[in-house]
Amino acid sequence: MPATVPQKQPDSLLRVEPHITQRMSISRSGWWKGVKDGKFPPGIKLSPRVTVWKASEIDALIANIGK
Repeated sequence: MPATVPQKQPDSLLRVEPHITQRMSISRSGWWKGVKDGKFPPGIKLSPRVTVWKASEIDALIANIGK
């Protein structure tokens, strides 16, 4: 029998509010300033008014903040 390769789960997409602001304890304007300044990852534009971020990028950002 051939070995089965586990399927990778797709990455969740998070919006700034409430997901990122709650997870990082940051205001919405503080988040956008960090994106503009290059401190936080750029988002993925879904439409002119909707931007999302990969959950894995946010998790990595949170893990690296304390380092």
